[in-house]
This record gives sequence, C-alpha cells and structure tokens, in this order.
Amino acid sequence: MPKVLYKMRIKVSFYRLKVKILNLFLFFQIGMIAIIFAQPNTISNFNKSPKLIILGTVQDGGCPHIGCTKACCQITDSTKKVVSLGLIDFEAGKKYLFEATPEIGNQLKYLQGYSSKNIGFQLDGIFLTHAHIGHYAGLMFLGKEALNASKIPVFAMPRMKSYLEENGPWSQLVKLENIVLQSITDQNQLELTPKLKIIPFKVPHRDEFSETVGYKIIGPNKTVLFIPDIDKWQKWESDLIQELSVVDMAFIDGTFFSGVELNNRDMSTIPHPSVQETMKICEKLPASEKNKVHFIHFNHTNPLLNPKSSEYKEVIKKGFHVARFGEEIEL
Repeated sequence: MPKVLYKMRIKVSFYRLKVKILNLFLFFQIGMIAIIFAQPNTISNFNKSPKLIILGTVQDGGCPHIGCTKACCQITDSTKKVVSLGLIDFEAGKKYLFEATPEIGNQLKYLQGYSSKNIGFQLDGIFLTHAHIGHYAGLMFLGKEALNASKIPVFAMPRMKSYLEENGPWSQLVKLENIVLQSITDQNQLELTPKLKIIPFKVPHRDEFSETVGYKIIGPNKTVLFIPDIDKWQKWESDLIQELSVVDMAFIDGTFFSGVELNNRDMSTIPHPSVQETMKICEKLPASEKNKVHFIHFNHTNPLLNPKSSEYKEVIKKGFHVARFGEEIEL
C-alpha cells in the first residue's frame, strides 16, 4: 500500500475517533442538562444549608373551592395548593412536613424531588397545627388504603394527640402503626437535627377539637415564624410586633384581604385578621421589619392569589410579601 494512502487512512481513522469522542462528550453533557431540568430542585442539594420549601398557600378548602362558581375558581392552577411547608436537612438526610393537607400526595412528590438520589419514599415527621380539615385530613392517605406507611412520626399537642387516638379513622392509623404520635407542648423546644430546632406555641383560634399552634422553625442562620391560622392578633397573649423582631421571616395568616370578598358568610364566625388589619398594625415598622412578613393561607376569594390584582400590588408596594408555591428559604 502506498505510504500516502496509508497515512490518509490513519488520518481518517483518527478523525473518526475524535468525532466519536466529541459525540460521547456532547451526549454526556446533554444528558446532564436533561437530568438537571427534569429534577430542578436537586441543584439545591449541593448547598448544605437546611431548606424550607413552600408547598401550599391556600386555605383549607383549596382552589378551585367546592361549590364556588365565581371567576376565582374557573381555572385550575397546579400551584394553588393548601397550606403546607416542607423542611429538609440535607446533611442529616431528614425531611419533615408541616401540615397534612388533602393534597399531601402531590406535595410529598414535590418535596421528594429535592432528593439527589432515587431513595424512594422518605418522611421523618409531620407537624400539625390543629384539627381543621386542611391541616390534618391528609393523614388518611398514610393508611392502608393508600400509602400504608410505617411508623411516620406525627407531632401533636395534647388535645390534638388525644383526638387522633380516640376518633376514627385516625385511631386506626395509630393502631396499625401507620403513624406514631409524638407529644409536643407549648413553648418547649424540640431538636430535630443538630441544625434544626422547632418551638411550638399556642395561638387563639376556633378550637373545636384541638388546640391551635404556630411554630418557630430555627435553622443555623435563620428563624422562621409560621402561623397559618389565628383569630384577631389582639386575642394573642404575645405581641405580633415583638415576635417579628426576634425572627428573620414570618409566614402569617392572610386568609382574607379585607373580608369584603366573602359576602355570603358571617365574618364574626371566622375572625381571621385581615391582611389590611395586619398591614395597619405593622405600618409604622421600618422597612426591614415589614420585609419579614409573608402572607399565607389565602381563601379562594382572596385577590392576593392573583399577582396582577391591585390588592397584590398594594401589599408589595407597602413593603410586605405574598407567599408563593415553590418558594425556598435557606435556614
């Protein structure tokens, strides 16, 4: 074979090898990009700070709300889920849920997306605030008809704990050890991991079946206040302004913007503080303190569910925030 032809064959073979290597590299790069975009939350796992994730912002009845024929419920929005928070300590490999809503299945699936590996179902505890449907009814999906979970810790105050133990179908979850009830008490700190602590505290609310609590969620760098349900701030033994001063962020009851939007119910029977009332209480605070306030737990009629509404723009203009599904807070 002539030397020239031999050299040309070598060059062609070398060129083909380079093309193959380049194609493999590009295939690998495209694959990595696809994985990242398919599991966008897994990027966060490289940051080892504990993280709080907003898994829902809507009041117990959800949106669309049963029986509602108003414009607010004509379009289904997958981000309008009932109030819930996810809490993750990546280093400890622990995941927790605040509130067990009727939408717990989708919310847990979203929370599981923060796992860097496909480790299957994992939940290290659920913290309940009270016995109104949007806050505990999701426990039913942990039973044998659905997940058939094994010994998931459920943290509850004394009356809430007794209610679950003594009334079906919740008592069956206890009997079959789908859940294991863990007692918590007012103002007593609980250490979840070396980096995460929780303090439950009682708040005034319609306590037909249980007491109602809020939580302080304490990380290594931030403390977050969580009060999805409360009656008027004036009924609380603590002072809202003082409580804001000792935390970094606060997700607080914003059920109704003014109360006017609910024109078919007696507002005295559901005495949540309106967003307008809360902003009035906080109006003289410096911008840094107003910036801590994030309203949450919106009734389906609340205009704050619409980012284009004048009410939403008013809240932002005054220096406050509206909680958003998928929002992440590094603790």
